[in-house]
Amino acid sequence: MLAPEPFFEPRGTPFSEYHRIKVLGELGYHIDLVTYPFGVDVQLPNLRIFRSWRPPLIRRVPIGPSVVKVLLDVLLAGVAIRLILREKYTAIHSHEEAGLLGIWLARWLGIPHLYDMHSSLPEQLSNFRYTRMGILHRLFLYSERQMILGSRVVIAICRELLDLLTAMGEGDRVILIENVMGGDFDEGVYKSKVEVRTELGISASQPLVLYSGTLEAYQGLDLLISAASFLRKSHPDARVLVVGGDPSQVAAAKKQADQQEVNIVFTGQRPPYEIPRFIEASDILVSPRVSGMNTPLKIYSYLRSGKPIVATDLVTHNQVLDESTAMLVPAEPKAFALGIGQLIDHPEERERIASSALEMAARKYSRENYVAKTRKAYERLLSDENSLEAETTGSVEISPGGRKTS
Repeated sequence: MLAPEPFFEPRGTPFSEYHRIKVLGELGYHIDLVTYPFGVDVQLPNLRIFRSWRPPLIRRVPIGPSVVKVLLDVLLAGVAIRLILREKYTAIHSHEEAGLLGIWLARWLGIPHLYDMHSSLPEQLSNFRYTRMGILHRLFLYSERQMILGSRVVIAICRELLDLLTAMGEGDRVILIENVMGGDFDEGVYKSKVEVRTELGISASQPLVLYSGTLEAYQGLDLLISAASFLRKSHPDARVLVVGGDPSQVAAAKKQADQQEVNIVFTGQRPPYEIPRFIEASDILVSPRVSGMNTPLKIYSYLRSGKPIVATDLVTHNQVLDESTAMLVPAEPKAFALGIGQLIDHPEERERIASSALEMAARKYSRENYVAKTRKAYERLLSDENSLEAETTGSVEISPGGRKTS
């Protein structure tokens, strides 16, 4: 498995990789993970981690396209090539841009390739404000097409990616596996709701609004801070809590909040096992994302939380959420604040939305469904090419016994 990210680090794609590996291990597959020289080692069944060399002066990996990632991807390729020269593999499973390396290695070895598509590569340029680089956009578009065509199976993590691939005429090779496990993590010591609020200096009677996740521009923290300014006037007792972000991002966000005279509590990045306790201590959960098509991982954890959600009414959210499971509002500060305020003022509406979200999560986004879809993806990946057509009408049973390694 090729993962061009810091693993493990509590952010979107590494969380997805963590749960993918965990389930594959439970199904009996053995995974050699080739990843960046950053992140914390985790202990999962049937997993070995191989890290590339860390160049001097590089201390972290920015989210999104960057020159740093290009260098790290080259070093990752060196580790992958050394491994395949000494080990025998059944398949290659690649995440994000590592799909280019993955399809090349798979063709060299004559084994099948699975592309784990977490986002559209050309869309990343828009999310990270590279929109004026036309040549780069065309390169990303071409690379994405090659990764799709060179893969026996493509995992799409949201409905919009499935629709994109179907429109390209490649729907037959795609399996939709939403990141339903979200930011769930197994390790750690938990604090109670009272302890969390006491630590933050927030009383039990104050309405608490939580955002958790990275602080990249597309996540909409600017929108949330501006909305908090309106909320301060209409609901002065309400507090906004932001969990996540590296120190420089938190410092910039604090400065912006101070300029707007908004009292927001920033915790910075916290261990993933603490996030459920922050959720439990909160009254309303928010996702102010302003761009992108993939559904934030936090949404699936939010759905299972028993707490109401306020989110921007954009495709990133409304491909999963609707008016019965969330307060969907325009991506505009005053509208976002009004949505939060409405839920603060109407406890019965909070209960209705949270109950509906719980029901949908159990019905559509359970771990059992996630495991079943992962099993199906690997059955298709490891089946004979001549049997792929038959899979559309029946299940192909493949035992993961022995040492099947990806």
